[in-house]
Amino acid sequence: MNDLSPAADKLRRAVSDTYAHVAAPCTGPLAAGYAEEQLRELPSDAAEDFYGCGNPLAFAEVRPGQTVLDLGSGAGLDLVLAGHAVGPTGRVIGVDMTDAMIARARKNIARAGLTNVEIRSGIIEKLPVDDASVDWVISNCVISLSPEKQRVFDEVSRVLKPGGKMVISDIVVDDKLERILRLLTHVAPSIALARTEAHYLAAMRASGLVDVDVKSRHVYEADHLVGMFGDAIREGAAEACPVASLATRVRTSATANVLLRAVARQVAGHVSSSKFSARKP
Repeated sequence: MNDLSPAADKLRRAVSDTYAHVAAPCTGPLAAGYAEEQLRELPSDAAEDFYGCGNPLAFAEVRPGQTVLDLGSGAGLDLVLAGHAVGPTGRVIGVDMTDAMIARARKNIARAGLTNVEIRSGIIEKLPVDDASVDWVISNCVISLSPEKQRVFDEVSRVLKPGGKMVISDIVVDDKLERILRLLTHVAPSIALARTEAHYLAAMRASGLVDVDVKSRHVYEADHLVGMFGDAIREGAAEACPVASLATRVRTSATANVLLRAVARQVAGHVSSSKFSARKP
């Protein structure tokens, strides 16, 4: 594989900086398709620090003794669930590029009492994982943040065992919104790097994966988009003027909220959470 693009690496660093300081989750686990019985097994911080748009394991027939790789493992919610699913004879590997998230995840794994889960620092475009070594690749609302999605799926194909499967949940947009977002790539990369379902499907097939499919999709309306991003936007507005008076910060936050709702109304119906599946032949 060719060396990573310096321009793409700059975008990755911008995304990493954004998520290292975000305090509010983009949506709650229950809203993202996690069952209450699953969440009862989790340390409280794993749910509180959750960032995601779906439950990839809801479609994965993970078995005891298998190896699961989580791309962009975040605070570790899916790592803990996968750790329980594969049992003591199985293995779970998380890869994340953000030190703050790795620290949170390791704390949550320790609290869950799991010894079959490890986290590796790295990027999903160049995974620190051996060839043909995992049974499942999962990912939750992370590949949308990559500036080099084809590289991600090439890496997925490389690390999967023959017959191994991938199940991911991610944010996608329609053709109209993708054209607009591309103009914002260097302004707001954590949002602007989202692509269409067709882009994902073509990249998966180009990497050699087969049985490529969209298992489900949920189209977001305006209220849901505000719920996903509202707290982070308002907090960011307040942090933009930390030395300002409380009244100024409140006005700034209120303005951000008005703008957020206006934008949400414009993009409603153009943003979805989709669940993809594929297999390595």
